[in-house]
Amino acid sequence: MATNEQRNIVRYSISFKQMVVKEIEEGEGLEYVRKKYGIAGYGTISNWIRKFGKNHLLNKIVRIETMKEKDRLKTLEQENNKLKLALADAYMAKDCLEGVIKMANEEYQTDLKKNFGNQSPSNIKGTIK
Repeated sequence: MATNEQRNIVRYSISFKQMVVKEIEEGEGLEYVRKKYGIAGYGTISNWIRKFGKNHLLNKIVRIETMKEKDRLKTLEQENNKLKLALADAYMAKDCLEGVIKMANEEYQTDLKKNFGNQSPSNIKGTIK
């Protein structure tokens, strides 16, 4: 269902935005100023404050942690770093082994992955030294 209603797009000048931010910084309430000037968006003025204001009027998230929580976070970060290093080592080992297999394939004119890929480990024991 299409409508032929026109939407009005409102563009505010930089000086107007600065004036609104200044009023809020001087003590007027954000909601009061928004209604006073008929500004529709709730985040509009907050964005203006970030851009033109001193940011002291915006809500900030403050996280309070105990020492135990901080220690736990530090321990988890260290463990994460160790796991990343172990994963990097595993990738390096895999790449090295694939290189060895490639060189062996070239040297012996064979395809070791194809030849040994379908065998069970008990069959391979006697062939590898």
